[in-house]
Amino acid sequence: MTHQHQHQHSTAHDHAPAEPGLSPAEHWEQRYAGDDRVWSGRVNATLAVVVGGFAPGTSIDLGCGEGGDVLWLAEHGWQATGLDISETAVGRARTEAAARGLHGATFTAADLSAWQPEPASTDLVTASFFQSDVELDRRAILRRAASGLREGGHLVVISHAAPPSWADDHRGDMVGASEQVKQLALPAEDWATEVAEDRRRPATGPNGEHGEHLDAVVVLRRRR
Repeated sequence: MTHQHQHQHSTAHDHAPAEPGLSPAEHWEQRYAGDDRVWSGRVNATLAVVVGGFAPGTSIDLGCGEGGDVLWLAEHGWQATGLDISETAVGRARTEAAARGLHGATFTAADLSAWQPEPASTDLVTASFFQSDVELDRRAILRRAASGLREGGHLVVISHAAPPSWADDHRGDMVGASEQVKQLALPAEDWATEVAEDRRRPATGPNGEHGEHLDAVVVLRRRR
């Protein structure tokens, strides 16, 4: 599944378009084909800042890729689970967790379009750049994932609000933070919006040009 710039997720403007006829699982297996890691393995910097203020507990990362966020969470005291459709990505994440001696990091290959969390069972759900150029009912998956949070738990979603400044391939799933909160449509009596901001960060384009990304950052807390 797609994930962070700093370590594991990407989106359509970062790589070739999806090959017609491939299932989502086949697409992502093809994406992770080869001997080299796709991403750097570092945590998404924005997620680290947001989650760094939370007391550690249990967490689930959606579309974990090669596991950078999950590994960081485990290193900071979380019992962290990563889910991804790619068996190859999950295998690499498990290998890295073992190499670091991180018993608090676990990974499962799962098709999130069919995945159901145990209700009110976890403290944190993260989704960093959980956007895809193959079929993905992102809103439904995030809403189901939110049902897995217990009272006081947080849903943290970091995503592309727009293409990078050097690109013009704007996709329909690139919307700002406030619009994403509206799309999720979680009941206000049950959910508090702690952060809904579009944040700019510097970036370097494929030809070395200076530019920026616009990230949508959403943090929701379950009231009850």
